[in-house]
Amino acid sequence: VAILLVVLTIHFYKAFSSGDKIIGGYECQPHSQPWQAYLSDNRIACGGSLINESWVVSAAHCTFSRNRLRILLGKHKLHAAENTEQRIRVEKIIPYPKYNDQPHNNDILLIKLRKPATFNEYVKPVPLATKCSSAGEKCLVSGWGRTEGEMCLDMPVLSKERCKSAYGTIITKNMFCAGFMEGGKDSCQGDSGGPVVCSGKLKGVVSFGKGCAEPDFPGVYVEVCRYTSWIKSIIANN
Repeated sequence: VAILLVVLTIHFYKAFSSGDKIIGGYECQPHSQPWQAYLSDNRIACGGSLINESWVVSAAHCTFSRNRLRILLGKHKLHAAENTEQRIRVEKIIPYPKYNDQPHNNDILLIKLRKPATFNEYVKPVPLATKCSSAGEKCLVSGWGRTEGEMCLDMPVLSKERCKSAYGTIITKNMFCAGFMEGGKDSCQGDSGGPVVCSGKLKGVVSFGKGCAEPDFPGVYVEVCRYTSWIKSIIANN
């Protein structure tokens, strides 16, 4: 049984890395997600969420090189010259200390910017959720993946029962599923670490899934409410 669990876990992890963008969504209204960050060290790229002028939340499985990592804020067309953008280097990368990349538990990290972001109509922080997700709640996931314009997808939170029916014991209290059991709409590779916003608050972080938009396998997201105390502690002490 232990061997089978390891094989399944590795399969989920590799399957997550096979896509390239939000599937079945639509191009976001420009700058409608002003907390959205694009993170790249020229080796891997992920999404992130600006939570105050100096800190970004992303996924711990995005294993960046700190010296090469750059944060882009205020973007819509990723590779177009936009006078709205802010490009900021990184001072610290702090993954959650109990992150485990095999069952994907605690898949969250914090990034401290080398200089504060400037808030304006294109760059704003997103408040952290104070309550955990609930089945049926309407949320929005956003990111670029490998597309040029930022993409959005409206999706419902699914019940813990549906989530566990798809992924079994890999699902912990630190995760929730959202999306569509029939498939066809989902976040994917390149969206990793990006925001899931519900009622204007950061409720989730894009984490993993089996493939992208496959029937019966919705996306799995970090339950941000489980980490608000840790986030506040790290910010206060750094």
